[in-house]
Amino acid sequence: MPRESQLSLVLTTDTVPDQEKVAYWNDAVSRALVPVTVAPRDGRRFDGRIASDSLGYLRVSRMEADAGRVSRTPALIERSPEALVAAGLLVSGSATFIQDGRRAEMGGGDLVFYDTARPFSFTYPERFATHVFQLPRHVLGVTDSDIRRVTGTAIDTAQGLGAVLRPFLATLADAAPSYPAAVGHRLAGHVVDLFATLITDQALRDPDDGRDHLVVSIRAHIDRKLGDPSLSPESIARAHHISVRYLHRLFEGEGVTVSRLIQQRRLEACGRELARRGRVTPTVSAVARRWGFVNPAHFSRAFRAAYGLSPREWRTLHLERGEGEQPAGPALT
Repeated sequence: MPRESQLSLVLTTDTVPDQEKVAYWNDAVSRALVPVTVAPRDGRRFDGRIASDSLGYLRVSRMEADAGRVSRTPALIERSPEALVAAGLLVSGSATFIQDGRRAEMGGGDLVFYDTARPFSFTYPERFATHVFQLPRHVLGVTDSDIRRVTGTAIDTAQGLGAVLRPFLATLADAAPSYPAAVGHRLAGHVVDLFATLITDQALRDPDDGRDHLVVSIRAHIDRKLGDPSLSPESIARAHHISVRYLHRLFEGEGVTVSRLIQQRRLEACGRELARRGRVTPTVSAVARRWGFVNPAHFSRAFRAAYGLSPREWRTLHLERGEGEQPAGPALT
């Protein structure tokens, strides 16, 4: 009986002209994994090779390349919001991985989990080889909070479940092109079980979810203080007894800076009030001041950039329609 083939992809810079290698490699990694930005080390010769195979809903990739940085930004996530959980097993070389304000220094044999729906970066200071395993977020059946506890932390592969998983993943990656489709589907199910178990185990070993609670507290503080013109990263940091630098680190995984979040929430509040029908219609400037905008011209520019209409046009549109619904949130660019 003929074997059903797997979906395979092999991309290499071997035959690409030197001046085109960076652009080619950026596209190659984005095609094989998720859209990312790749920045090789300046002034250095660059070559890379990536091979990917699909085993059911599991995507297995083997990548080897020269030094550089791979990053997934909020803008890339907005354009391609794949909800995948990935595991990176560093085969050789070293790397620094950052997600959710956490930093993991990796060496050969280290494993790290990450979520493609949130910004992340890998920095490779030297030539490296790595295996990447990607699964749809929903098949894992673990909570968002457990995934957040694990991302950005190197998994110990010298003992426990990590020691079991490391050789299995290495063998799986090397042999991925040879598996029949039916075997690939079964293997994907086993990987899901192993990943879910390891994530849950790691989360239980790190019960401190104070960081998540702090982000929730800061977001609530922002909503309470929207009308205060002095609301800023500095005032928020003081109120929560943390440094401004740490505040910004907390929001690295939130997909928006603190300052942009404040403006976004203020614009949403203004949009709701301007769309509301009532006996008394406050002026646009009064609405802007009530929600912390002290400069009317700045408010008008920010509102138009977010909603595509001036505040007055927005109000007129909703009053004419007789609508007072909550407007959609402004886009973050």
